[in-house]
Formats: sequence, structure tokens, C-alpha cells
Amino acid sequence: MNPSVQEPNEISASYVCFYGTDKIADGSLASVAMAACHLASLHPNTATLTFDRRTGNVIDLNISGTKSDVASRYATLDERVAKRGRPKLGVVPREITLLPRHWEWLGQQPGGASVTLRKLVDAARKDTTSQEKNRECIAATYKFMFAVAGDFQLFEEASRALFAQNFVKFRTCVGNWPVDIRNELMLFLRGVMPSTENSPTPSSDVT
Repeated sequence: MNPSVQEPNEISASYVCFYGTDKIADGSLASVAMAACHLASLHPNTATLTFDRRTGNVIDLNISGTKSDVASRYATLDERVAKRGRPKLGVVPREITLLPRHWEWLGQQPGGASVTLRKLVDAARKDTTSQEKNRECIAATYKFMFAVAGDFQLFEEASRALFAQNFVKFRTCVGNWPVDIRNELMLFLRGVMPSTENSPTPSSDVT
């Protein structure tokens, strides 16, 4: 398997590192890098995979040098997250064209036309954003699953269930996979999977 690899330029809130089917660390990029570095110092030929939980992409960690070098290297990257602030919000005037009946209806709404228009736009954005987040969540889950479990039994069935958002069947398909992988899949899907389906169960025959 050849999972796509990205440089850790965009920092997300959480990363996870796997050695085979075992999770060895999760959290900030610095903490995950240090865990991978420690494992490599004990077992030089060890290969690990580190994932960005936001995208499912594999992160190409640079754990060369001493542990102090690695700590310094990734502490600097993590500091960028803390320094990022929310941009200032403001009202921007723009001209829009509506039919008289539209203006009449807007004028009858509580708060007037501007408030009502902002509410309508926010509601539409929320619906679109929710759908997009669901798609991104499914895609990220698949990337992780392909990288760590692409040759597992029932992988194809699990993939079809994932994209169909048939989470009951998905949970069944992955039920006999290693526990760390199952648990991580549930974390990837926590934004779209109903809470009652967040715990994997042992697999049964899937048709």
C-alpha cells in the first residue's frame, strides 16, 4: 500500500501514530513525533505511520537527529497553532437587487431586511457546511482505513458500507479488526456516525 503523504505544513488539532496495527501515540504533532522518535531509538528498523485526523493523510515526520532536535523541530510547528487567532468580524455593505415582494417580506421580518438576510445566508451556509464536513469525514476515514487495513478481511465490504453511510453494516465489517484500528475508525467518524453506533461489535457474515 502507498498512502498519500503530506508535509506537516497545515497543523490540525490532533494526530495519531500507528506501528502496524497498534496505536503508539496521539495528540499534538510534537508529542506524536517524540513517540515515533522514541520507538525508532529502541528499534531502528521500525516503520510507523502518522495520520492527520482532520484529513486522514499520512504525515511525513522528520525524526532525524537527537530527541532534543525532534522536540525542538515540532514544538516550533505546534506553536503556530497557538498564535493563530480568529480574524476580526465586520459588516461589509453591498448592493443587492430584489423584487418588490421580496423587499416587502423582508421589511416585515423582526430586525428588518439586513438581519433577516444575514440569518438566511447563515442557515444556507450551515446546511452546505454540514454536508461538506460529512463528505470530508468519510474521505478522511477511508484514507486512514486504506493505509492501515487495505488488505484486511472485509475491507471492500467495509468501504462500500462507509461510502453508503450504512454505519451498522460498517461496524459489523470492522468488528474483528484490531481494537486500536477499530477505535480510531470510530474517532474519525464521530462527526457523522450516530452516537449509538460508535462502538464496534464483533463481525458476523456479511452478504
